[in-house]
Amino acid sequence: MTRTSTLPEAGGAPASADDVTRVAVSTVIFSLRRPTGSDRPTVVLPLVRRTRDPHEGQWALPGGWLDIAESLDAAASRTLAETTGLAPSHLEQLYAFGAVERSPTRVVSIVYWALVREEDASTMLTGADVDLENVAWFEAGELPPLAFDHNEIVEYALWRLRNKVGYSRIAHGLLPDEFTLAELREVYEAILGRRLDPANFRRQVESSATLIPTDDFRTGSHRPARLYRYNRDVELADRGPVRVHGADDPAR
Repeated sequence: MTRTSTLPEAGGAPASADDVTRVAVSTVIFSLRRPTGSDRPTVVLPLVRRTRDPHEGQWALPGGWLDIAESLDAAASRTLAETTGLAPSHLEQLYAFGAVERSPTRVVSIVYWALVREEDASTMLTGADVDLENVAWFEAGELPPLAFDHNEIVEYALWRLRNKVGYSRIAHGLLPDEFTLAELREVYEAILGRRLDPANFRRQVESSATLIPTDDFRTGSHRPARLYRYNRDVELADRGPVRVHGADDPAR
C-alpha cells in the first residue's frame, strides 16, 4: 500500500495521520454476453462483493492498493488477476477519482477501463483461482447501487467507450482475431445501445482501411459470410503522444 502526504514547510509540524492519502487502482472491465433467449450481445462487467467495511456486502469494481514498487499499469493488471482472474485484451487508464467524501478515509483511485473478448470472459473467470461466490457479471445498464462512487465511475467509462468506438478500432478488443461484418456490427450496436443500418455500416467500415478481408468464410444456417481481420498497422486506440514516449497514459 502506497501512502503519500503533503510535506510540511521548513520548520513546520510533520503531517499527522489524518493528512495521509492512500492510492488505489480500480478497473472497469467490459465484455459481451448474450442474454438467455437473445442472439444479440449486451455489454457486461464483473463486480466484486466487498467482504469488509466500508460497504461490506455491496458490489464494487475490482481493485486494490498501489504497491510502492509497481507502475500503475502493473497494479491494474495485478489487481484484476487477484480479484477476478481476468486478463484483458485492452487496458487503458481512464481517470483519477479523488473527491474528499468518496471514502471514510482519504483515498484517490486511479481508474482503468479494459476489454475482454466474449469467448475469453467465461473461461477465464471459471478457471480463476478466486472466490467465485464474490465475483459476478452484471449488465452495464442495470447495475445495483455500488460501493463508494463506483456507479459514477462505470457511467464515465461507458461514455468513454461509446465515444472511442467512433474514432478508433477499439471494438476489436471485444472480437476474436477473425470476424464477420455482422459480428462487428453487433459489437457496435451493443456499445452504442441502438441498431445500425447494415448496408451503411458495411460501406463505412469497408472504406475505413482498418479491415482486411480473408479467404475464409463463416458457414451456418445462412449464406456463407466472409471473415475479416483488423489491419494491425492501425492502432487499437489512440493513446496520444505521451504513450509513444513510454509514459503512463494521462487521465483524460
